[in-house]
Amino acid sequence: MMKCNTGKGDRIARVLLGMVLLAVGHFTKNFWFLLGIIPLVTGLVGYCPLYRVLGIRTCPAHKKER
Repeated sequence: MMKCNTGKGDRIARVLLGMVLLAVGHFTKNFWFLLGIIPLVTGLVGYCPLYRVLGIRTCPAHKKER
């Protein structure tokens, strides 16, 4: 089961970064805009698989479980 491992600020930053990358890629007609999907989805879902691998959590509710 995926538990939240990204905090509110981290999630907001990811969503904004994803939207900017998608917009820039759209206007430049470049396929690299697809990289914007990754931070957008992880920001909306609240879970980052890379954080799990590295043992990082920015979500304050789950920091006590360590």
